[in-house]
Amino acid sequence: MSHFAKEPPYSHGSAPKIGILLVNLGSPEAPTAGAVRRYLREFLSDPHVVEIPRPVWWLILNLFVLTLRPKASAARYAQVWTPEGSPLKVHTEKQTKMLQGYLGERLKQPHVVDYAMRYGKPSIREKLESLKARGCDRILLLPLYPQYSASTTATVFNTACAALGSMRNQPALRTVKHFHDHEGYIKASAQAIQDDWVKNGRGDHLVLSFHGVPRRTLTLGDPYHCECLKTGRLIAEQIGLKPEFYTIAFQSRFGRAEWLKPYTAEVINDLAKKKVGRVDVACPGFVSDCLETLEEIAIEAKVEFLKAGGKELHYIPCLNERDDWLHALTDITLKNLLGWNNNATPDTLKATRDRALQLGAKQ
Repeated sequence: MSHFAKEPPYSHGSAPKIGILLVNLGSPEAPTAGAVRRYLREFLSDPHVVEIPRPVWWLILNLFVLTLRPKASAARYAQVWTPEGSPLKVHTEKQTKMLQGYLGERLKQPHVVDYAMRYGKPSIREKLESLKARGCDRILLLPLYPQYSASTTATVFNTACAALGSMRNQPALRTVKHFHDHEGYIKASAQAIQDDWVKNGRGDHLVLSFHGVPRRTLTLGDPYHCECLKTGRLIAEQIGLKPEFYTIAFQSRFGRAEWLKPYTAEVINDLAKKKVGRVDVACPGFVSDCLETLEEIAIEAKVEFLKAGGKELHYIPCLNERDDWLHALTDITLKNLLGWNNNATPDTLKATRDRALQLGAKQ
């Protein structure tokens, strides 16, 4: 039995295409305990995400986490679920369509833009196979994580490489490691905050909240912490904020181990105790609103802030489908496609096909 999967049909003389695959984290198929359990099993079984010896973690995961957590998590997902589905999936689908359109205005070569999720559906393997079947011989893999981390970006790269391993005729693959300091991304993030202030007024303090990771990863060489700090600093400088008016913090801590500090929950609690009138929270590490922003910050953090004596906590939405963000994403894409030129003309493609048929090709 062959190690390789069956190759899709190929027709000589076909114009080769460039594929752009956007990748985000993923979400359950539905806000139910069963769907959440399946999603968490895949997510938390990834050794990039949980770096605990496998036998020990297997027991913890199956005896405790997957027994106790799905029902509670499903209730949290239900609070932010939309008629179209998961907010993360809905926004990613829209970003994909918009990027296809923006690239159509600037990229003259045949191209296809699609998206995948690292966990859940649609999978990276499924979409890489689809792009290849649609004639893409070069694929740009673009994780929608501005800051690089082994637990996010690296696992996308490794999963994609594993998928290519089963292909006999592999497409060329390029990867985008990060865009944490890309000028367009920084300007769009800053402008999103300023636009919100124009619409809803400005708070007394701004918290820039990034997803947390265990502190141990920093000492082991993961650049995520440094890239988050740089992103936060650049956004604040773009706005013109002095250091005393903003705080960079880290959310979504899981387990008992120390994670990157300061913790968003503790920062917000301290601001409430200091009687700061209104706190604004933005999450520039997420380019799409999702459970971690819409529920953890906009709902849960707000409740805790009020309980601690705070007056108002205001959540500023992610970039989502902002025009300036999609222009920045287009620039990031085009920069990473440099050199992938296709000079084939209809005449050269026809000549290629004719020669192949003369030599015995079937199509």
